[in-house]
Amino acid sequence: VQLQASGGGLVQAGGSLRLSCNTSGFTFDDYAIGWFRQAPGKERDTIACVSSVDGTTYYADSVKGRFTISTDNIKNTMYLQMNSLKPEDTAKYFCAAVLRDYSRDYASGFDFHYDSWGQGTLVTVSS
Repeated sequence: VQLQASGGGLVQAGGSLRLSCNTSGFTFDDYAIGWFRQAPGKERDTIACVSSVDGTTYYADSVKGRFTISTDNIKNTMYLQMNSLKPEDTAKYFCAAVLRDYSRDYASGFDFHYDSWGQGTLVTVSS
């Protein structure tokens, strides 16, 4: 199981970025996946997850309405479209996956124990 996030960079407040998470070694049907971020000096937060069952998406309150998680099952790639970026969105962004637990198929994924991580991509939002 491998994941690699890309697409980060420097953007002005109010701008947009799209992050990509290229994956290999698994399918989105068999694994729960999500996006996470860690700002300097802070703990890592879960920001967006997508259901393996029906594609339902879940977002942290801090990004709801501004960020969109999506997947391309043919390309084995997950995306995070980030709009209306704010300086407080500055962080290193990671994608991660964990083997699907069928007993928790309708959970949001925010409290799953993700065990496969990409290296992360840095997003800096200037004011």
